[in-house]
Amino acid sequence: MRVLSLLHRWIGAIGGLLLALLGLTGTMLVWRNALTCVDHAGDPVRADPASLAAIAGALSQGPRPVDRITFAGDGLTVHQAIFADGSGAYVSQAGHTVARWSASWQRPELWLFDLHHRLLIGETGETVTGVAGLVGLFFVVTGLILWWRTRARFRPRLWPKTMKPGAIVHHHRDMGVVMSPLLLVSLVTGVLMVFPALGGSLLSETRVPAPRLAAAGAEPARRDLKPLFVAAATMFPRAEFRRLQWPRKAGSPLVLRLRQPFEWTPNGRTFVYADPVTLTIVGKADPATGGVAASIREKLYPIHAAKTGGLPWKLAMSGSGLALTLLGSLAVYGFWRTQWNIGQAKGRKRKAP
Repeated sequence: MRVLSLLHRWIGAIGGLLLALLGLTGTMLVWRNALTCVDHAGDPVRADPASLAAIAGALSQGPRPVDRITFAGDGLTVHQAIFADGSGAYVSQAGHTVARWSASWQRPELWLFDLHHRLLIGETGETVTGVAGLVGLFFVVTGLILWWRTRARFRPRLWPKTMKPGAIVHHHRDMGVVMSPLLLVSLVTGVLMVFPALGGSLLSETRVPAPRLAAAGAEPARRDLKPLFVAAATMFPRAEFRRLQWPRKAGSPLVLRLRQPFEWTPNGRTFVYADPVTLTIVGKADPATGGVAASIREKLYPIHAAKTGGLPWKLAMSGSGLALTLLGSLAVYGFWRTQWNIGQAKGRKRKAP
């Protein structure tokens, strides 16, 4: 037990601030749409194929090549356009640009997402956050084991009674126990999104690859997109349009992403693939035909990011994130203050006659 306690304390002293950062940024991202301050954010959603096709067509004919367009929805009622050079814009449903940026750091909600998801350093950062999630799971499990010995002194508090190391330790243990169910949900879903292989056969989803096109190297057509949207609406009559993705390399199709009523993921996992030149539909991916693994994996992100469950689950995940922030930051403070006090005491002892 002593070894377990030492591991828990020392690893927490080193990695606690990273977990605190992930907890704080995750809490803010739960309310990301509400924090996205742009004009026309409260407009009613117009989801008819004709209006969406008109917006997408107008943006595709602009001076900058478009990478993708995420259409207005219940969460954010303006369209988000991301261009091939990394710049972007928010566009009202009437087609008016209400905000522009040349880099993601100019928009707090985009910068915050990249910080939480990739620590601003790309795929390496994503791996680091996954490892941090595994460390967080280690803390929750070992913390429950260590708490059991002191359960008679259980006194849950929102804040330590004092900022002395002993009070911080008691607060840390008791808050960790109270919040452990929500912390486990947050950490497990986050880890499995980064490392799905850890889910074993439960998440061993076999994805249907996007079709490859023979007309490699052809430029996307600048033409009326309405027939494509109408055809997709016919294929999936109850689905809402969520995103249009332009080809990123030669031979790749144009991807229209939709969300069917049974899907939890905000942008859905229903795909319609089209030839970017002729706009002929060349394939589709329907999650309704997927297996149990696909269904479980599809729910990881909406649970983790509180994109399902309404206000109660948003508040629950916010509580989990704030608890992780407190547990991580106060653990670091309490541990190193203890080490400082020990060092000071040893120094005074050596100076004593």
